[in-house]
Amino acid sequence: MSIAQRIEDQGLPPAFLRWFASRGWSPRSHQLDLLEHARGGRSTLLIAPTGAGKTLAGFLPSLVELAHREPKKAGMARRSIHTLYVSPLKALAVDVARNVETPITEMKLPIRIESRTGDTPQAKRQRQKVDPPDILLTTPEQVALLLASREAEDLFRGLRRIIVDELHALAPTKRGDLLALGLARLRTLAPDATITGLSATVSNPDDLRRWLVGQPSNGGSLPLTRSPAGHSTSTRFTGRGNLADLVIVEGGAQPDIHIHETGEHLPWSGHAARHALPAVYEEIKRHRMTLIFVNTRFVAEFAFQELWRLNSDDLPIALHHGSLDVAQRRRVEAAMAAGKLRAVVATSTLDLGIDWGDIDLVVHVGSPKGSSRLLQRIGRANHRMDEPSKAIIVPGSRFERVECEATRAAALAGEQDAETVRIGGLDVLAQHVLGMACPWPFDADELYDQVTSAAPYSALSRADFDAVLNFVANGGYALKSYDRFAKIRRNKDGHWRVANPQTALRYRLNVGTITEAEMIKIRLIRGSGGGGGLTGPIGRGGRVLGELEEGFVNMLSPGDSFVFGGEILQFHAVVENFAYCSRSNASDPKVPSYAGSKMPFTTGVAARVRKMIADPESWEVFPEQVREWLEIQQKRSIIPGPDQLLVETFPRGGRYFLTCYPFEGRLAHQTLGMLLTRRMERAKLRPLGFVATDYAVTIWGLKDVAHEIARGRLSIEALFDQDMLGDDLEEWLAESSLMKRTFRDCAIIAGLIERNFPGQKKTGRQVTMSSDLVYDVLRRHEPDHVLLRAARADAARGLLDIARLGEMLARVKGHVIHKPLDRVSPLAVPGILEIGREPIYGEAQDALIEEAAEELVAEAMGSA
Repeated sequence: MSIAQRIEDQGLPPAFLRWFASRGWSPRSHQLDLLEHARGGRSTLLIAPTGAGKTLAGFLPSLVELAHREPKKAGMARRSIHTLYVSPLKALAVDVARNVETPITEMKLPIRIESRTGDTPQAKRQRQKVDPPDILLTTPEQVALLLASREAEDLFRGLRRIIVDELHALAPTKRGDLLALGLARLRTLAPDATITGLSATVSNPDDLRRWLVGQPSNGGSLPLTRSPAGHSTSTRFTGRGNLADLVIVEGGAQPDIHIHETGEHLPWSGHAARHALPAVYEEIKRHRMTLIFVNTRFVAEFAFQELWRLNSDDLPIALHHGSLDVAQRRRVEAAMAAGKLRAVVATSTLDLGIDWGDIDLVVHVGSPKGSSRLLQRIGRANHRMDEPSKAIIVPGSRFERVECEATRAAALAGEQDAETVRIGGLDVLAQHVLGMACPWPFDADELYDQVTSAAPYSALSRADFDAVLNFVANGGYALKSYDRFAKIRRNKDGHWRVANPQTALRYRLNVGTITEAEMIKIRLIRGSGGGGGLTGPIGRGGRVLGELEEGFVNMLSPGDSFVFGGEILQFHAVVENFAYCSRSNASDPKVPSYAGSKMPFTTGVAARVRKMIADPESWEVFPEQVREWLEIQQKRSIIPGPDQLLVETFPRGGRYFLTCYPFEGRLAHQTLGMLLTRRMERAKLRPLGFVATDYAVTIWGLKDVAHEIARGRLSIEALFDQDMLGDDLEEWLAESSLMKRTFRDCAIIAGLIERNFPGQKKTGRQVTMSSDLVYDVLRRHEPDHVLLRAARADAARGLLDIARLGEMLARVKGHVIHKPLDRVSPLAVPGILEIGREPIYGEAQDALIEEAAEELVAEAMGSA
């Protein structure tokens, strides 16, 4: 059927047709699909590439319906919200509000649209409860707050449409868990509302289709039918099922992805790509607007500083990352949208689908770590479906050059490797249970049915639900004698209500799932400008530039200089929760090493890296420096096969080294290093410490592992046996501080430890002390407590990457190859260079002697 015939069949109002024509557009097939699905009362997942008009498609059913609604007049009954739009980013909600206002204004539609985020003034938020807009754009946290209010039923009883944007980014997170539970509640309040999910391409759409709709208690799904519709593929279920309809926008221009080739020396380790930044600056000069993505705030600050040093043309270049003050970030975003900047250095804060203006080049400094992330970030360039996005990947080291080639190949093949599902967290459920008790008492049976209709919790047992309910009621067996942990009480009729109004207030102050390291605000005060001290005593005024992790600030002494927000600052003092600093022109400032900034590469890219390294014929795509590196490795040691685990041992500097190459990412390697050093300690091999990279684990110690293997005292296969994930793991977790840190986050989310109180906020140290005390009590007296289980699940899934490590150990079983060497190998050099930067020590505290990288490389390449 032609687009014209479909437009006629859908009855698109003349005002809309005139508006499309005024823009030189015609409604696209997938936009008409969503209109048809919404009119049929069906929830739908739209998967589309950048520039395909996802946002307009999502809002079109709402705009058409609201265009026909009679304007609200004085004396009319209060209306509820018609459309609820939920975004993972406050900035995205604000940007979408601006973009959707355009057709509303130009068509003179009687529609009021407003946003509601944590930055919205309290007076406006209160007014929205009694006089809600037709369309409300908000975040998962605000949805939870609204549902925990007594106005929720009136606000949402007439809700017709729910739009969840960037669903692929929300669903696999705890914020996604919180929103999934909120949607389950909304389906009860507004059973006729449909949900539209907007997503980039994903590997398994059914995961997100299941997430969007209520899950029947008996599970299962019914047959589906497929019907082509122009350039989109529309899928719908013929009866009651547990998956939303699906619309996929086909096509889109193939991205133009290049890997930077350098004539400079390509480093053996590192991620900052200092050698390539002059070339990046030249690209900035050649393009209208360049978006430079990096993976960490550390590299963002470093790259921005270097680009400014090179900026002899005085080009407008900006910096954008999550620690900068929100006002500063908004100024950068506004300048981008207005086309006033030539380049922006950014972290993941600009990953998601905001149309930032005429960006014609994306540069990625360092490896993107996955094809989905690369495609997401590339999509910020040429925000149009029919034009190719242009991107340049800039490897920081030789290993990264191999990784970038693997990532580029996966992206061009259309492979998607981002996670799309997770099992709902019990800590998030505890927060939701308390929220549901705040407005009115609830029945436990009804709430259980509601919770299990949410996909992340569809397999939740009644026993686990009751355990969470019991925790919210009294803290659990070990804590029930403390009244402050009792947050809900049971009425005589069996319904559960909030214990008191103060508990409800504290819930509202602490709602959400985002927990970060304790931050200290950076306040700028007037100094001498030359690092020579202040012109006067420290005052309470001064502009806030942003915030930094407390741990970094605590390491500074008065007079130290550091880079923040692209400026060099001199530290003077910490007063309460502020670090007072002045501008400086020091020549050697420190660069903050931000917490939580390392992401491992994905399993798909890891498999490609192993395959490329194992096949010498594929090396022709690499530059000469990388080929030479791999060829000498082949001569000096071994190139492992894709399913083999190479273990090299060699002496150096009075120490003995063991390096293995799983190629499974930093998180899995950190866990492997911890477990291997424990085993080596038990075997009296006297390990001193280890470092983990995305590619390898390097352990150093006082005993010759190769000698022990040669004499039959140690089995290399036994050292890497899967049983290390049993008792070894449990013993290490019991002793480590990692579980305490993970428990702290779960305790904050679940409401056991509250950071915010009326008129005050606990410091990070107070929160940590409180959570550590509770953790020790629960471990001794209630080891199966809900929050301990939540913390173990988080650690296994995230910080430890247990599943991935287990799959690797199973894959290499019987294929572990030991290669004793007399000196370091080329592949081992990056790990050796990491020693001293981020050592994690075992039983000993000795540090290795620092050697120059040149000497180490010469030794590995056989020229020393």
